[in-house]
Amino acid sequence: MRHIFGAKPRASSSCRKHDSPKTRTMESWNLVIVGSGPAALRAAIAAADAGTTPLLLESSGIGAGTSGADLAGLAVSIDEVSSSDHRDDTISAGGETTDKVAAARVCGEAPSILAELERWGLVLRRREGGLPHTAQIAGHSMPRMTGCGDATGRNIARILEEQAMKRGVVRRSDIQVMSLVMDGKQVRGLTAYDANTGEVIGIQAKAVLLATTGHQGIWSSPSDGAGLGSALVASASLALTGMENNPTHPLTVRGTDLNITLDVLGSGGRVRKSSGEDVEPSEVGDDDCVLDLRSLESDAKTWFSNTHTRIKDRTGLDMSRDVIPITTSIATTTGGAPVDEHGRVTFSKGKKWATGLYAAGRSANNGMHGEGMLAGNLILDDLVGGGKAGNHAGTWAKEASFGGSNLVEKAITNSSKRLESLKSGEGVSVGQASATLASVMSSCMNGSRDKSSLKAAADAIAEMKKNGIKVTDQSSVMNTEMCSALKLQGMITIAEQITKS
Repeated sequence: MRHIFGAKPRASSSCRKHDSPKTRTMESWNLVIVGSGPAALRAAIAAADAGTTPLLLESSGIGAGTSGADLAGLAVSIDEVSSSDHRDDTISAGGETTDKVAAARVCGEAPSILAELERWGLVLRRREGGLPHTAQIAGHSMPRMTGCGDATGRNIARILEEQAMKRGVVRRSDIQVMSLVMDGKQVRGLTAYDANTGEVIGIQAKAVLLATTGHQGIWSSPSDGAGLGSALVASASLALTGMENNPTHPLTVRGTDLNITLDVLGSGGRVRKSSGEDVEPSEVGDDDCVLDLRSLESDAKTWFSNTHTRIKDRTGLDMSRDVIPITTSIATTTGGAPVDEHGRVTFSKGKKWATGLYAAGRSANNGMHGEGMLAGNLILDDLVGGGKAGNHAGTWAKEASFGGSNLVEKAITNSSKRLESLKSGEGVSVGQASATLASVMSSCMNGSRDKSSLKAAADAIAEMKKNGIKVTDQSSVMNTEMCSALKLQGMITIAEQITKS
């Protein structure tokens, strides 16, 4: 075990031991970051640059942040005098609920974010003359989408991982965080299930930064996104915001969970009805729509070769000859912990800070996305939010003091009991609970969302909580069923807030 100052970690002599599940000596870190994607990695880099070496906890294996399909590239005002049009397009996509100040702030950071990524070695698709390639797609008033074809997010995560390694960021994988330890409205640490050892661990921390996946798995399965960061905030009795806004992705291959990046529409791809009529991506829905990539620009085919392979493997269709049946799906989410411009989690309508608690990326809601999301703003928000939160947390934690070790010890005991209750044999299986939650939430989202339908969903979720979840695998080490059960418990907590939003 490492301590951030290179000395032995501080241990509490009264830390309690449990035979099953096991526990180990408590550690103390200035800053703990929970997550593995671009927002978490960018936050870790910023914190390190601010003088604090963070501990990065990942629920999956190291490198998991580079997996998954991109929904879109990066929106940057490369050929514009200012970012004002980008801001206006963002507000137009988000509607009246968009935080205009947040939209202006994030959009204004885009050129410097892109320049930084290039300086760190990101290889972008380029046009004649050497400038980054830009394309115009629905929602943008001019060409603004740039990136690495269908691998923008994965390549950005890879670059950020290299930068994190250069800064000596400590990373631990297969750690399922179970709870935040709060002293009133101040964070004092967290507890987690270490799947590598089967132990319940407690970590004392001056600051905790949440930057996990979104909670889109509520409508499908935990593996698609459990929204751990948001669940931890909600479980700490802090309200989430923006939960009523769930933007849909229009290029999901029908009958699968395969999402195609919107960038193909800026390189010759077209959305059509089965009759052959061209339509906007926003019109994909109940009508039979297809994605036609047969006329993809010749110089773009290399940049979307992974899309070709994935479609072929999943459906047997060849995008150079066949049209792809598509539908809409909730492939990401924008609601989460309310944050200010520094990434601090706030309450009392933004007037107060839950001291030491930060959020970024899919765990946060700064208000810039509103009811809808402009393509290319998702990764941008990850990077801007992660950088701002990591910098502030790293700077603040250097001067803050540790506290609440006794609270962490009590939380370890509670988390141990929670694991034991999941193994008690009472409740429904993980698979049944996941399917029930997806069915309830899909019915809620696809219906009228009036008071009666929301109440019905809330009642069904309350019944799920009452029934509980059981884990049949009694092992302690690498118990993936246990990890899924813990994720499901958090997803049910988020679902409760969605039905109340």
